Amino acid sequence: MESLFISKEGTDVKFSIEFTAEEFENEQIEIYKKTKDKFQVDGFRRGKAPRKLIMQHYGEDIFHQDAVEDLLQRAYPDALISLSIEPIAPPKVDLSDIKHGEGFTATVTVATPPEFEVKDYLGVKVKDAKKEVTDEDVAARLESQQKRNARMVTTEEAAADGNTVNIDFEGSVDGEAFEGGTAEGHNLVIGSGSFIEGFEEQLVGKKAGEEAELNVTFPEEYPAENLAGKDALFKVKINEVKIEEKPELDDEFAKDVSEFDTLEELKADIRATIEKEYSELAEAEMKESILDQIVEANEFDVPDIMIEDQLGDNLKNLESQIGQFGMKLDQYFGAIGQDIKEVKARMRGDAEKQVKARLVIANIARMEGVEASPEDLEEEFGKVAEVYGLEMDKVKEALGDAQRSVMKEEIKNRKAIEYIYDNAVVESE
Repeated sequence: MESLFISKEGTDVKFSIEFTAEEFENEQIEIYKKTKDKFQVDGFRRGKAPRKLIMQHYGEDIFHQDAVEDLLQRAYPDALISLSIEPIAPPKVDLSDIKHGEGFTATVTVATPPEFEVKDYLGVKVKDAKKEVTDEDVAARLESQQKRNARMVTTEEAAADGNTVNIDFEGSVDGEAFEGGTAEGHNLVIGSGSFIEGFEEQLVGKKAGEEAELNVTFPEEYPAENLAGKDALFKVKINEVKIEEKPELDDEFAKDVSEFDTLEELKADIRATIEKEYSELAEAEMKESILDQIVEANEFDVPDIMIEDQLGDNLKNLESQIGQFGMKLDQYFGAIGQDIKEVKARMRGDAEKQVKARLVIANIARMEGVEASPEDLEEEFGKVAEVYGLEMDKVKEALGDAQRSVMKEEIKNRKAIEYIYDNAVVESE
């Protein structure tokens, strides 16, 4: 198989894939092996007839179509990689005459992303987004560590906001119990907003051993239609009240939760960590602002299919996100009062902006001759190996040409973004 570039007109690229007679013959043999059970030839049990007899009986081109399709399916991705073509739509394929015992040529035409000259991408002005780390930031992070190492202690005191209560409850609407309204030994943090509005607030002031009747109203938009907007009564027994007991913030605490011997050393490390986080967030924010300005400064047409593809990806991401909360897309659409067409129309603008940003980056990389060096790839292999806990050689073996090609494009895009960031003018407030 050999791939040859033919021409480029606008965004359409034309190239050929040439298959030898030997390749075509070998593929027909493979097709015969896979499909011979389908053919019945007099004098032979099904699946036992030789290929030549099947061809005599059904025609010498009986295996041609499947062989051509299989060859193209394997060769097309390899051709894209070898010719550095990035398609944005399914290809159109024209075949030469297919004759038995001969090779054939597939002429492929495929749409690619538009190439254009990006202007005004150097010296972009951007406001410095870096934040100073305050003592309050450090204290909040330290308090979070303190909270993670707190223990729950049973108390005889009345329950208060932030306490954890262990309760039994039984809910009813119009005197009838409803599904999911009964539980025993349930732990509830007062103030967490886990229950219907008003439920947790009525537990404040109650002690272990007490019983109470709580009146609440289900929200109008409650997922269970039979309960939406209904008044409910919950009979509750408080089994236990627990308070959070935090450890003292001292040197012993630092030794327990970190590698440091003193609280001051721990604070210094926390400050350094937050500074790094703030710096990375600020850099990401400034890069996004710079890219937004470049996109705004350049007018160009975006193929609809690229926007539609991006929109599809965004919808899949949305589906994945809401799936974490046990919702499906149709449920989400119902909750926000919109159908799929309305949601897609609302999301289309963001999808177009994402595509434009990607095209701008790709064309800057092309104009500046940005490439992914062997050292860049080695570094990327190392990152993948670290994430998955694998040896680098194993990562290299697992990644095929297609994955490596994607990796190279991602590296080039990152380097292009770094280039415009390094050449931007960062202005102080």
